Amino acid sequence: MKIILLGAAGFIGTNLVFELAKDPANQITVVDRDISYFQNIMDRHLQNVRPVESALAVDTDYEALVRGHEVVYHLISTTMPTNSNQAISEELKANVILSANLFEACVHQQVQKVVFLSSGGTVYGKEVQCPLNEKTPTNPITSYGVQKVTIEKLLYLYNYMHGLDYRIIRLANPYGPYQRPNGILGAVTTFTYKALKGEEIQVYGDGSVMRDFIYIDDAVRGIIKIVNGTDAHHTFNLGCGYGTSIKQVLDTIEQTLGVSVKVNYTEGRKVDVPVNYLDIKRYETAYGALNPITLSEGIRRTAAFMREYYGV
Repeated sequence: MKIILLGAAGFIGTNLVFELAKDPANQITVVDRDISYFQNIMDRHLQNVRPVESALAVDTDYEALVRGHEVVYHLISTTMPTNSNQAISEELKANVILSANLFEACVHQQVQKVVFLSSGGTVYGKEVQCPLNEKTPTNPITSYGVQKVTIEKLLYLYNYMHGLDYRIIRLANPYGPYQRPNGILGAVTTFTYKALKGEEIQVYGDGSVMRDFIYIDDAVRGIIKIVNGTDAHHTFNLGCGYGTSIKQVLDTIEQTLGVSVKVNYTEGRKVDVPVNYLDIKRYETAYGALNPITLSEGIRRTAAFMREYYGV
């Protein structure tokens, strides 16, 4: 299979590449804005992985990038939930117009399938009851979520007009190895790293915010099953299927790692939906029980990686 991952140097892309590269029949092209971003991938000397540097902008030549590939993974995003809503028109141009140009190129180059990593955490909004299934109305409260929903609709349109096959994965909150521990995404990863270093952890609100946290290996396994599967549905939720509060995450870190965490509770944020966790029945009906590892085991594995990788 000839596969290209656009925006591949990030946390999810890196872990996807490691798993996809295990099959020697896969020929994988990875693309991101700077070739140096691929250091973690290049360090493994994978014979079936080829890195490419590209701006991945609105005016990028996507025809040239996707030519000859059968499956295209769309992992590009210039914004995150917590920093969106600041320049909405520019965010839409940088992500939605870009996506339309990419899908147009996929049609012209006869790509077999497009895989879009959407967001189970932001597309549904706050006026909904959990667990959230794929038929839940989408009323996001961030422009990040609006972008994701709009790109989903574009894929539906390109399928309707041109028969472009696609899979949308509404992913929960993944965590684990190769996620930036000092970024603004990834509560489990960030909290684990700060706990190991004895640093203060900042929590917005009182710790009652509830999310669906999934370890990256489980997420990658689910993504690949969806992409390779033949189920008639195009859109799938992918998470653990239950909610865990931020306070529970902190307690689990203390119990699992035998440390005492230092927490600074600050004012909550308008972009944070109070409760969000996913119904994964559609996935499990099509591809079997996900059987994700427990949060405690995921934290243990994440901490083991950090001790080796960062020396904490």
